[in-house]
Amino acid sequence: MIFLHIISTLQKELKSNFAQIRFLLKKNPGLAFSTINEIATKVGQTYGIRLTLNFPERDKIMDFESYGTENLGFVFQRNSKSFTISRDLIKRKSLEILDSVDVQDAYMYEGKEGVRIIGSGYRLDILPASLHVWGKIDEKISRFCNWLLVNCYEVRPGVEGAFKDTNS
Repeated sequence: MIFLHIISTLQKELKSNFAQIRFLLKKNPGLAFSTINEIATKVGQTYGIRLTLNFPERDKIMDFESYGTENLGFVFQRNSKSFTISRDLIKRKSLEILDSVDVQDAYMYEGKEGVRIIGSGYRLDILPASLHVWGKIDEKISRFCNWLLVNCYEVRPGVEGAFKDTNS
């Protein structure tokens, strides 16, 4: 499972830098945030993606145990407006794996498409160029995100440097 491998690698790298992150959090939380996401970026580069940790609530950055287990962003191809597979297939697969969730079309403007999945305590924003996981990642979310990474985003291990950020 590539999704689980990515987040496990991320968690391992963050834990190995825990002392530095903790020090930075006390001195300069903004610098700690940057350091956390530099680590995530390096992990993501191995898979040709941009990986970020999000802290939707200000104090969430102090919850070290949650790093890499929730609120993650995956950016793939910057200019994609439509999925490489059918949006209906994504919706069907989400209902199959995640069970009782609210599945909605989202971001449907200017020729773009997207899907929003709302479950108990989490939300997934699925766009042709990115995937955002808001909330704790459990086994079902992990399984569905793995399916997305393989079938929708075609993420493959060992594609180092494939992500090209043309907007930096």
